This record gives sequence, structure tokens and C-alpha cells, in this order.
Amino acid sequence: MLKGKDRKFKLGLHSYTLHLSGFGESWGFQSEGKTYAFEKTHTLTDLMDLAVKEGIEVLHITLVDLDNDLSPEHLAQVKKDAEDRGIELELNISFNAPSDPRVNSTIEESLEIAHQIGAKLVKYSTDVEHPHPISHACMCPEAMEQISKIILDFKKNIPTIEKYGMQIAIENHCDLFSDEVIYMVKQLHHPLIGACCDTINSLMLAEGIEECVRKMAPYVNCVHFCDNRVFADPDGTHSLGCAIGDGDVDVVEVMKILREQAPPELDTIDLEIELPLSGYSIEEGRQLELDEMRKSIKFMKENLGIGTK
Repeated sequence: MLKGKDRKFKLGLHSYTLHLSGFGESWGFQSEGKTYAFEKTHTLTDLMDLAVKEGIEVLHITLVDLDNDLSPEHLAQVKKDAEDRGIELELNISFNAPSDPRVNSTIEESLEIAHQIGAKLVKYSTDVEHPHPISHACMCPEAMEQISKIILDFKKNIPTIEKYGMQIAIENHCDLFSDEVIYMVKQLHHPLIGACCDTINSLMLAEGIEECVRKMAPYVNCVHFCDNRVFADPDGTHSLGCAIGDGDVDVVEVMKILREQAPPELDTIDLEIELPLSGYSIEEGRQLELDEMRKSIKFMKENLGIGTK
């Protein structure tokens, strides 16, 4: 395997990048016991066609993108549609998502779904809850009790993981410190099980971005590649998603670390953008998502050397 600047990665897209168009999941609308979902304006087939047009090689999708239609006929058609277009699929699963329960599944169910659509990898958000104050809650007893149960559940499903030969990735999804993810991966100690490093989520746990990436890099088989602008104003400190290269994440350094330290199982970098929801209409927001996605793709290809096509 090549290391350093000559190492190549496929260009992936997390469908959440287009969440205002109803892809990925609808996040942040759990107040008053209600859930809210953005209207889905296009189909998964449309997303695949867009991927082909934009030079995206891998789609990182959720159950929402499958319309929560888990019939064998539908899943087989999704697999065929992706294969016909030369698109690889990865499946994104949550256990107990706080905002959009449509993305939730068990390990057992998700492995079967992923196999039927021909996914090469399944990524899991564990939704572990830490007590307050969170900044010093890493590997605290309350979290470790939940983590231990999840580890045992993964162990129970290793025969199925081996049967299907799929990569499994456990994410630092605003709910796990990097040390906790690494602990889980080490405890499972299996060549098909690694970590998913999201390059911005560590901020939610008061953990430094570079520190998180350096810690997790030797274990990652999946990356959510994000950039955010971080700033303070009279209303507080904010982290707002933006196009890759426009924010305060040193994306060049992040890629350098990944090229040098990530294992060969990491073969794709998944672009993910979460733009602010205020300041424009839903129609303007949807167009802005597309514009920022295209700007990011251009930057990732031309400045970071991501993409094999």
C-alpha cells in the first residue's frame, strides 16, 4: 500500500450533505416530543445519477435514503441500480438517534440490509449518553456501562460480519470520545471492525480536532470529511458547516495524517457538509447545498488529490 502523498482514496458523499432535500436524516427537530422531516425532493436513483455526474465514486446512505422500504425486491433493485452506475454503497446506521428515528436499526437487521444492497461497509452511531459535565466524562462508568453492552452485541454478530465480509466502522458521532471508540475497536479486535472518524464531531465533546484525528487514524476504515467555521459573537461560540477548504479545519494536515497513518482498509473519504439552517429559504438552502457540495468536490480533487476517477 502506498503511503504519503501518493496514496489514493475514492471520493465518497455522505447523503446528509443534501439533508435539506430529504436525504440522510433530518436533524435537530426533537423538541416538544415531535419529529420533523424535510420533504424528500428526489429519489435515491436520482442521487446515484448525480453522483455519476459529479465524479462521486461511493455513496454513504441511510435507511431514509432507502425510504425505509426494506423489502427484498426494493433492496435488490437498489443494489442493481448502484452496480449499473458503478457506484459503491456504504450504509449509515444509528441505534437511538435523538432526532430522526427513521435511521435506527439493530446490528442484526442492519447487516442483512447492507448485504442485500451490496454495501461494502456499515457505519454505526452508538448514541451513548454521557453525564454532565461532558468535557471530563470520557470512559466514565455511566458511558462504559453502555459501551460494554454494545461491544457484546457486536461480538455476538461477528459470525454474520465474517459471513458477509463487510467492513464495520464505529463513529465518534458527537457521543463517543476518540479514546472510547479506540477502546471498542481494540476490545473487538477483528480485521473487519474499525473506526469512523468524523473530522468535526470531536468539538461536541470538547476534544481537539487534530488530537482526535491523530489518535483515531491507525484504526479508521471510514472518514466523514467535514470543515467548519469556528467563531465567537455576542451570542456565544459557534461551529458552522461550510465547503471543504473554507473553514477552520486544517484539511490538508488531516489528509496528510490519514495518508500516513490510516490502515489499508480506509479506501474512501466521504464528503459531508452541514450548512446552517437559518438565513435563507428552504429552496435557497437546497441550492446552496448543491453549490457547496460541488465547490468541495473541486477542492478535494484539485487540492487534496482525493478521487480515483
